Amino acid sequence: MNWKMTVASAAFAILGFAGSAAAEGALNIYNWGDYTSPELIKKFEAKYNVKVTVTDYDSNDTALAKVRAGGHGFDIVVPSANYVPIWVKEGLLLEARPDQMENFKNVDPRWVDVAWDKGRHYTIPWQWGLSGVGVNKKVYGGDINTSAIFLDPPKELVGKINVEPEMNDVLFAAIKYFGGDWCTADKDLLKKVRDKLVEAKPKWLAMDYSVTEKLPSGDYAAVYYWNGAVMRARLKNSDIAFGYPKEGFPFFMDSVAILKDAKNVENAKLFMNFIMEPENAALISAFAKYANGIKGSEKFMPENMKDAPELVVPAQFEKAGEFLTACPPEVSQLYARIWTEVNR
Repeated sequence: MNWKMTVASAAFAILGFAGSAAAEGALNIYNWGDYTSPELIKKFEAKYNVKVTVTDYDSNDTALAKVRAGGHGFDIVVPSANYVPIWVKEGLLLEARPDQMENFKNVDPRWVDVAWDKGRHYTIPWQWGLSGVGVNKKVYGGDINTSAIFLDPPKELVGKINVEPEMNDVLFAAIKYFGGDWCTADKDLLKKVRDKLVEAKPKWLAMDYSVTEKLPSGDYAAVYYWNGAVMRARLKNSDIAFGYPKEGFPFFMDSVAILKDAKNVENAKLFMNFIMEPENAALISAFAKYANGIKGSEKFMPENMKDAPELVVPAQFEKAGEFLTACPPEVSQLYARIWTEVNR
């Protein structure tokens, strides 16, 4: 698409500001690590003459704490669905009205009137997926469709497991492992969850972000991690297989938002509109291997994503998946205390 005078002017009017297509200046993005397509950034920089800096974080809590502290210098953040209400309630996000942007028409209808941002006044889709199990089949040949892989690991995997450093995903799996419901405040069940995680953690090797390299290389033999990253690992090592915990696994959606104290608001709005273009959304997915929520982007994606075992949930496990929601504050406090004990 050639964004010259007329088209650019129309787009700028919709975005709520005026200027030329060459926006110039800077844009500072705060996003999950290894999650931002370099090709996408280069394309945006070339189109608008904007210098983009991407800073990584490893969990929702890390991002929230950094921005709460102030003085961060970021324009854009990418929180998960169950955290967006927290950011909004605390006044950390700009009501940028992406629903009024030109390319909002490309958002898949299922992701428009979402529980965490009704009508999308603050956020737009980035990517969505789920947490499951990745295992090197040469190391372990048993059932991998279970959270026991990291909660009660078989001897072949002890000391060789990496678990994602994201509190809610891990607690979700542990709660479901004991037959509980997400956001439960049942103290007896939560004691079992805490005790199991405290017992299991010494059997893990790490809780870090290096899965796309360390799983295929053999540094890790198993992971509890996000599906797209495990797919990237499998593409490097065909011995990697992905499992869907039959006890229950969490779906997520991460969404792009502009920070209330952003210094480069106009460029941030440009970026929002830019990534709702199907071809650009496809660049996001092609890099990180997750679905993106923009209709029409599928035709621009790699062929190997269409039937990837990490991305297509088998029918027998469909009911085991559940979308993570924000829990009541008092429940979140209970979960935070458990997580603190686990990480001591």
